[in-house]
Amino acid sequence: MNRGKDLFANLHKDLPAGLVVFLVALPLCLGIALASGAPLFAGIISGIIGGIVVGIVSGSHTSVSGPAAGLTVIVFSAIGELGSFESFLAAVVLAGCIQLVFAASKAGVIGYFFPTSVIKGMLAGIGIILIIKQSPYLLGFGELSQLTDLNPFEIFGAAPTQVKTGAFIIGVVSISILRIWDSKSVNKFILKKLIPAPLLVVVAGILLNEGFKAFWPVFYLENPLRVTLPHAESWNEFIALFHTPNFSGIFSRQLWVVAITIAVIGSLETLLSVEAADKIDPHKRISPPNQELFAQGIGNIINGFIGGLPLTAVIVRSSANISAGASSKLAAIIHGFLLLLSFILIPGILNLIPLASLAAILVMVGYKLARVSLFKTQAKLGWNQFLPFLITVFGVVFLDLLFGIALGIGVSIIYILLANLRNSHFMEERMEENGKTLYITLSEEVSFLNKGALIKALNAIPEDRKVIIDGSHSKVIDYDVLEVIENFKVAASTKNIEVETIHIEQVKISDLH
Repeated sequence: MNRGKDLFANLHKDLPAGLVVFLVALPLCLGIALASGAPLFAGIISGIIGGIVVGIVSGSHTSVSGPAAGLTVIVFSAIGELGSFESFLAAVVLAGCIQLVFAASKAGVIGYFFPTSVIKGMLAGIGIILIIKQSPYLLGFGELSQLTDLNPFEIFGAAPTQVKTGAFIIGVVSISILRIWDSKSVNKFILKKLIPAPLLVVVAGILLNEGFKAFWPVFYLENPLRVTLPHAESWNEFIALFHTPNFSGIFSRQLWVVAITIAVIGSLETLLSVEAADKIDPHKRISPPNQELFAQGIGNIINGFIGGLPLTAVIVRSSANISAGASSKLAAIIHGFLLLLSFILIPGILNLIPLASLAAILVMVGYKLARVSLFKTQAKLGWNQFLPFLITVFGVVFLDLLFGIALGIGVSIIYILLANLRNSHFMEERMEENGKTLYITLSEEVSFLNKGALIKALNAIPEDRKVIIDGSHSKVIDYDVLEVIENFKVAASTKNIEVETIHIEQVKISDLH
């Protein structure tokens, strides 16, 4: 009872916040489903489950879950590879199960092991793909069904043959509204806080298209250039709208690859979004990462069984939630119920939304993910940050999302190895009574990776010197390094070099022979 009372204690704050998040989430749910090549209803389902189910199970006070732009590339490719949306839903169910395993094994720390440069590169690459794939619809270059099988760069070659002037006008107006609403000059107006930009774009798109219908019919956009959500006249028709998973390929390697990909990328995006939300939470509350993975797993299992898109925590919705003054997770739950009611009560209005308006919203999402300032910031951090970032971006855009991430991580590891090679030891020369003495101080951890650098330094020592190799600062000295030191001792006697070791156990060295 106390928990229930606590949940509704700040209803006066959470209700308006939930309304704001609903207004932000509705066009995004539709737009992400559009970009994913999935039924638009799947986006609504995902938003409902992300709000209600994940909202209840999650331990986060401010995070809001739903379909994410970061998974659009994976979803779009997976539906095509698996052959049907129903087979893809089976992968979503499996992904949810994998997330439950992540949660049970306390894998919430997984996000800490991905380099920031690679994560930013992944998101920037996804942003570029969103811009490329949505721009034809934004500018009126054709119908979705004619372009979905083309790669991003073939789209622009094929699209201009199908220009729709009405969509072009709506797209340009929509982008203009989003740019103006994001400008600093609008910040002082209270209207900006009351009306989210995506909602304004959707309303403007509907009004423009209805104006075309009344005054310039040649510009009017009919289906399939508008949202097409199914409308149920009865309970049986409503139930029939939901897709169920096809598990016939349960033993297919391809299905499991998709499931694991969704689970890993979705979990990573969730953990990063939750962490970002916690940072901007005015109360600085910390969300339990493993509970969040558990909540996402439950949500994805349900989504997979009823026809929704895979879920993640989403920073766009979460930041809107916090900005609107949300006090608890009740705001996220309210937004989920409002999405459900909108589909039941006003499907006719939703079906008036031009796809060009949704494309405009997604293009701006892509622009923010791949903004020019991000590239400049990464470049200023140096090549060890910029190159992995850049490689990841190019890999995601031109090859494949997972391959791009793997390339970025590989480049990051190479930089770590190079730094490790350079930092194997510190050498200085001192003048003592008996002549010049070289002091070689080994690093805290000296592994086989440092072997080459140490051999090079020892071989460069001139004759008739004394060398002191100090391992007192080292916690770990690898077998290979001990072998190098022992071999150097033998070779040093032929060059009249006296070798002394400090805190390098003689027993270990002798055991090498």
